[in-house]
Amino acid sequence: MISFAGKLILLDIEGTVSPLAFVHDVMFPYARKHAAAWLGAHWGHEVIPQLARDAGASSFHNALDAEAAVDRLMDADAKVTGLKQLQGLIWEQGFANGDLRSTLFDDVVPSLDHWRENDREIRIYSSGSIHAQRLFFAHTTAGDLTPRLSGYYDTTTGSKREPASYPAIATDCGLPPNDILFISDLVDELNAAQSAGMMTALALRAGNKPQPESEHPAITSFAEITFV
Repeated sequence: MISFAGKLILLDIEGTVSPLAFVHDVMFPYARKHAAAWLGAHWGHEVIPQLARDAGASSFHNALDAEAAVDRLMDADAKVTGLKQLQGLIWEQGFANGDLRSTLFDDVVPSLDHWRENDREIRIYSSGSIHAQRLFFAHTTAGDLTPRLSGYYDTTTGSKREPASYPAIATDCGLPPNDILFISDLVDELNAAQSAGMMTALALRAGNKPQPESEHPAITSFAEITFV
């Protein structure tokens, strides 16, 4: 159990609120499968120059070059802004036509409601774009959860493994870092948040990757968080 006296809970997505398998076996393959068609239909879109920069190129000659870059970046699991924005745009189509519905762990919705009933604010920090985050929570198997959330952060704030990202989030929230509890499945991210003064919790969910030993309190369910 974790006793939290602060004001805001900051959540990761994959491995924390949603199984890794959904993100890696459903959402990522969907984006890869539909990348060529999306790029061909939206060749003038502003995301393409950013995608080229992410891939180390000044520009792409054609959509085939861009598709190859998407494959390389996804193979490397690159946490770069252009790729994440492109994935979000492709997922938007999938959510709109019903191909995609976000899968959540069973404790997520009741915990979000419990936290809000106890006057805790809830925000999201994920490497996926803010646009993709909003889509994810608007189209879950439990319905639209966006009214329960009050903010989103992505790589435009900074890397989740960089300590400087977390004071920036705290400043945006108008709170001292120790009033924020960050929950993630990755120790490296928790280390960065802790070094910035945030409270932390390690999510031990089914299917998550093993993590190194750490001092971060571990939880298997959000129900293990209590308030003081």
